[in-house]
Amino acid sequence: MTDRSGLFAGDDPFAVARAWLAEAEASEPNDPTAMALSTVDASGLPNCRMVLLKEIEAGAFVFYTNYGSAKAQEIDATGKAAFVIHWKSLRRQIRVRGIVSREEGPQADAYYRSRSLKSRLGAWASDQSQPLSSRGALMAEVAKVTARLGADPDRPPFWGGYRITPLEIEFWADGAFRLHDRFRWTREAVDNAWEVTRLNP
Repeated sequence: MTDRSGLFAGDDPFAVARAWLAEAEASEPNDPTAMALSTVDASGLPNCRMVLLKEIEAGAFVFYTNYGSAKAQEIDATGKAAFVIHWKSLRRQIRVRGIVSREEGPQADAYYRSRSLKSRLGAWASDQSQPLSSRGALMAEVAKVTARLGADPDRPPFWGGYRITPLEIEFWADGAFRLHDRFRWTREAVDNAWEVTRLNP
C-alpha cells in the first residue's frame, strides 16, 4: 500500500479526478476541462490536440467530436487514446491511457441538445479536419444549415461522444525543488482491480 493522503487519498481514482476538476473549476481562469488528447495514425505517427472533457463517469472520461475528424478516425482504427489535463492554477495534472468506445445514444443526444444553437448548427456545417477554401465558405454553409434545420436541429449522425476507459491513470502534483508527488494507478483489464504505485518525480 502506498502512503497516499491529502490530495491523493481514496480508493476510487475517478472520485479523485472529479474532486481535482471541481477545484480547478473554481480556480482555473480558462477552460478547466481542456485536455490534450493523443492518438496515432495508421503509420504510428502521434497526433495531439486540445478537446474539452465533458463528463467523468463512474468508470470513464467522456468527450464529444465529429466522427469524420482525424482524431475520430484514429481512435476508431486503434480503439485507444491518451490524454493529459494540466491545471496551472493548481499545479496539478492527470494523465490517462486507455481503451475507447463511442457514445451514440441518449446521453450524446442530451449533451448535444444542451449546447448553444449556434454550436449545434456549427456541428452540422463543419466537415471537421477536411480542407476549407475560406472562412466565408464555412459561414455560407452555416447559413444553409440554419435555413434547412431551423432552431432545434437533431444531433448529426456523424457527431457524438467517445468514452475513454482507463487502464492507467497518473495523478501529479507539483512539489518544492521539483520533488513532485506522482501516483500511478494501473490495471491490465477494465474488470481488474487497480494497483497504485508512487513514482519518482
